[in-house]
Amino acid sequence: MKNKKIFLICGIAIACIIFIFLVIKYFTKNAEEIITEITPGEEMTEAQERQTIISLYYINTETNTLVPEARVIDVKDLLENPYKTLIENLMVESKNERLKSSIPEGTKVNNAALNGDIVELDLSKEFVENQEKNETKINLSIYSIVNTLTELNEVNYVRISIDGNSNYTFEGTDITLNNNFKRQ
Repeated sequence: MKNKKIFLICGIAIACIIFIFLVIKYFTKNAEEIITEITPGEEMTEAQERQTIISLYYINTETNTLVPEARVIDVKDLLENPYKTLIENLMVESKNERLKSSIPEGTKVNNAALNGDIVELDLSKEFVENQEKNETKINLSIYSIVNTLTELNEVNYVRISIDGNSNYTFEGTDITLNNNFKRQ
């Protein structure tokens, strides 16, 4: 009877030791996996820390609709005049061959300023002179600007003028620039 008690106590002790060993091994393995998962792989360079993503609206040549394209730019480019910078980036052709800038060639940004929640954008005469005389194309051109600028939280409307003239009507259309444009 005494031998049975010793054998039973030894068996329980061995089972406890094995159980404790397995628990420690399990938690150590999981802790190593957790630590490995959150360890950063590579340090970010200073240039990468200064980059941000902007959305620019281009015409999809297959569907004739506006679609956003994400572009990475340096944040410092947005510091002086973010509205002018966005439109100047919109004038650069997309890397996607199916997307086309809606801003006519030769257009320049004379001025871009925020007044309340309205960006007042003054463009050069090339915006209208080099524009296709087609209502759909003109609307796409206007709303590519509006949608791009209203990606910024502080912008709800865009007012476009041509060399300071905001009462411009596109020839052969009913489209005028004498109102505030809201995102569509």
